[in-house]
Amino acid sequence: MSPADYAHLSIQTAEALMSLENNVARLLLSALIIILAFVIRKLFRRLILRQELPTAAAYFWNKAISYTIITIAAILVGSIWLYGLQNVATFLGLFSAGLAVALRDPIINLAGWLFILIRRPITLGDRIEIEGIKGDVIDLSPFFFSVLEVGEWVQADQSTGRIIHIPNVKIFMTPVANYTQQFPLIWDEISVLITFESNWEKAKTILENILNAMAPHFTEAEEQQLRESATHYYIKLGKLTPAVYTSVVDSGVLLTMRYLTHARQRRDREQDIWEAVLRAFAQEDDIDLAYPTRRVFYNPKEGKPGTGGPSVNRVISDQ
Repeated sequence: MSPADYAHLSIQTAEALMSLENNVARLLLSALIIILAFVIRKLFRRLILRQELPTAAAYFWNKAISYTIITIAAILVGSIWLYGLQNVATFLGLFSAGLAVALRDPIINLAGWLFILIRRPITLGDRIEIEGIKGDVIDLSPFFFSVLEVGEWVQADQSTGRIIHIPNVKIFMTPVANYTQQFPLIWDEISVLITFESNWEKAKTILENILNAMAPHFTEAEEQQLRESATHYYIKLGKLTPAVYTSVVDSGVLLTMRYLTHARQRRDREQDIWEAVLRAFAQEDDIDLAYPTRRVFYNPKEGKPGTGGPSVNRVISDQ
């Protein structure tokens, strides 16, 4: 090997060592930035806790500070590794293409998060239902949103205590039912079944009186506010007063009470109404609650005369 070859090899070795030293320095500096970002974030969280802010305000401040620190740290680390590159555009192009393939789902979830923040199909505190999961939204993160579950094995609309994390991509793919967006009330119905022999007209009047006394009532200003809230979408509210509807089913006369209530008060409202109904019906001798029964109807003895039942003369002679 000629002296020129030795000199060239020595230069290559020195460049390799320098490159290795530079990479080690970059790794150490990147790790230092990440550690400092983590420590600063912890300090800010403790500072916010000491302020005893309302829950919603503390949540938003925590999120804003966390995202700001993460963004600054990412920029600093990126500048360290991109510094000195001769063809940054080529590198970024290849790097972005690789990320798009390898991180497809996280990128879509991030797009879903931006859509949620801008379009606001759901917000913190909303009660929603998505893919059979019902709950109150308690967190909106870049890759998933979290709900405090209600229902499931717990009857009515009360919390189970479970927190369910749902990928943000679901906001693009699945219908979302929002119980509280724009219009804070929902219609609820309670069906009361009474026997055919009961005085159904009296029973209906009793139910109407109970609803008028217990269902939410709105002043003219409140009703106007509700109607204005509904104008965000093409919603026809109709009348907001409670009503009782009559129908006939196999086992008796079905009286259905329909009324507006707040989404989170439905179970308590139903309990109050049912207790009032039971107390009122217990005082009436001509009203009985019905249940599935089997009954034999003999028309020649029980039917009306015009439908083949006993005639008036025959009834008198039998007596």
